[in-house]
Amino acid sequence: TRAWQARQRRLREDGKVSFWGLAQLAVSTVIFLLAATAAKQWGLAPSLAKILLTLALYSAGNLVMLRLIREFGMSVSFSLSAVIQLVSVNVVALVFFGERLNAVQATGVLLAIAAVALITLGPYMQRL
Repeated sequence: TRAWQARQRRLREDGKVSFWGLAQLAVSTVIFLLAATAAKQWGLAPSLAKILLTLALYSAGNLVMLRLIREFGMSVSFSLSAVIQLVSVNVVALVFFGERLNAVQATGVLLAIAAVALITLGPYMQRL
């Protein structure tokens, strides 16, 4: 409807992330996390089934991202998604696969978290 389209346009113009947008971002993050885990499993023991699962999961995650781009714009959607995926994939790699980050890499992850905070809170902070 026109009212819904107007509301969506206002959200994009304000740069604010709605609850529904955060829910979609969470869904895409879970899908991409599953895809990254499937890719790691394929790397450990390659098989056709694992690569097909990995491709299907990445495709599904990108379909959700298309919706986020439409709602919030490309810069906000990809910035939030990339950094949230960076953090979540690192948690899985560190906890479940025993990988390690050196001090410089860990600093990069912390700076990425700060970047998400600035992107997400930026529109709200302008009003203070």
